[in-house]
Amino acid sequence: MQKTYVLLTRPRQDSESLAAHLQARGKACRIEPMLAIRQYGDVALALEQVQAFLLTSANGARALADTTAERHLPAYVVGDKTAAAACDLGFENVHSADGDIHALASLVIAAVDPKAGVLLHATGEAIAGDLAGVLVDYGFDVRRVALYQALPTEKISTATADALRNGEITDVLFFSPRTAAAFVRLVNDAGLTCECAQVSAICLSPAVAGAAEGLPWKTLRVAAHPDEAALLRELGLE
Repeated sequence: MQKTYVLLTRPRQDSESLAAHLQARGKACRIEPMLAIRQYGDVALALEQVQAFLLTSANGARALADTTAERHLPAYVVGDKTAAAACDLGFENVHSADGDIHALASLVIAAVDPKAGVLLHATGEAIAGDLAGVLVDYGFDVRRVALYQALPTEKISTATADALRNGEITDVLFFSPRTAAAFVRLVNDAGLTCECAQVSAICLSPAVAGAAEGLPWKTLRVAAHPDEAALLRELGLE
């Protein structure tokens, strides 16, 4: 019987962690990062007026941890995976919205005093959504600091191209519009468009699914809730 794989498209560190989780539950994986993370090494953070951190990705948590030794300030984070990353990095006061940036904005509005100080949002150079815009409307002072770049992959690997041609990929997981759009572009550039007709795309949100629509997927599915657990349920994992 031919061995089949779930294709993981997140940056390598995130994909390796997810692959270990899936493989322990009987799902073989291939890793094909659509983005490579490059941290900026020369960012100086002024934290004197900062009352809390905002984190909307595990990459942001890792970059923040590498930029400052501060671990006592509260960190308000978008979801449980980012919360787990922040806790693993030593942040001591982590609050998870368990959702998307709208859920995070609601959490901050309910829990934080706008007059108590600045909210520092640690991000990459490119961000999805307008968390700061929502919070500013409620009187918050949000300072966004880009701590890393997510650089797009230039071509699909030979191993993944061969796996698509041979029908070895059954599912592709997409966690962001950028990774989905990059995959669509690289697959079309490689002349592998038709091979995706036997592959299911599983997406974290409707916005991610919209970015993945440029290929003739067998199925294009969206997680019931914008978190990893709900996405994995679409793979038949509880």
